[in-house]
Amino acid sequence: MSLPAHHPLVDGRTTDSALVRAYSGERPERLPVWFMRQAGRSLPEYRETRAGVAMLDACLDPDLAAEITLQPVRRHGVDAAVFFSDIVVPLRLVGVDVEIVPGTGPVMGSPVRTLDDVARLRDLGPLDAERLAPVTAGVERTVAGLGRTPLVGFAGAPFTLAAYLVEGGPSRDHLAARRLMHADPAAWSALMRWAAELSSAFLEAQVLAGASAGQLFDSWAGALSLADYAQHCAPASAQVLARVKQRGVRTVHFGVATGELLVAMRDAGADVMGVDYRVPLDEASRRLGGATPLQGNVDPALLAAPWDVLEAHVRDVVRRGAAAPGHVVNLGHGVPPETDPTVLTRVVELVHSL
Repeated sequence: MSLPAHHPLVDGRTTDSALVRAYSGERPERLPVWFMRQAGRSLPEYRETRAGVAMLDACLDPDLAAEITLQPVRRHGVDAAVFFSDIVVPLRLVGVDVEIVPGTGPVMGSPVRTLDDVARLRDLGPLDAERLAPVTAGVERTVAGLGRTPLVGFAGAPFTLAAYLVEGGPSRDHLAARRLMHADPAAWSALMRWAAELSSAFLEAQVLAGASAGQLFDSWAGALSLADYAQHCAPASAQVLARVKQRGVRTVHFGVATGELLVAMRDAGADVMGVDYRVPLDEASRRLGGATPLQGNVDPALLAAPWDVLEAHVRDVVRRGAAAPGHVVNLGHGVPPETDPTVLTRVVELVHSL
């Protein structure tokens, strides 16, 4: 294990945590639970803390990022924090012209469509320690405040980064990215190599600063066929996962609408597979051969349902998750911004009681 001596997995703070044990394929006494996007707009304290601060500026303010990351742990009693960041933060750090437009999402100054465009990205230089300093500081301050609660590091997968760059912003079908993949394989390969280097550096920095696990989030991989994912995207994700795993932490791989890609995504090198709400966990475990710990997969839409409906659903998720060697309860995507935070707290209490 090549982690610093003060790392929570080295000094023992998080080694025996329910999260780390479940990610390792064990069944701890208490079933762990956390929520993707648990730090965010569903919390009134978040809205107050971030008032008047742009999203990317908040991500790159170490004190602000740490405070926002800690808020849901204090409120809900979840078994992990996930570092407050955004998929496009590493793009901003190396100088890509990107803004998060409220109501729209990440928007690029200009799309990347040619080999020359990729070369201009390379001319920006690497994501080195100096550029990563605000992220490193934010993680260190978060970990100092978490005590024995583990932090999950977070990065966008290379395909999702590339899709944003090629499309120039959010897209429903990612046609421009898929077109480039086949029309100009050299440009696509060069872009994926660059994106993999960026994601690797971003996630590894969080791990070295104190994250006890790393999650690679492939938001848009569900737009791909299995063949396209395996040939044109999985090798880049494998590069990221391998670089983080060599540090001795568990890795989680998650994508939206990726039920047909579960095995390929696991085989890219993930220890744990995140499963969205579309595939029941017992079926996901069957597809994965019953040997892979799972994370998921409460349907975010049901957070607005009557409590008896939500409770029955959570119990069903837990029951189906018993098919896997380890299970971390989570959502099948992120917390919707209009969610009543008291509902999340009740879900945590329910999971811990089972």
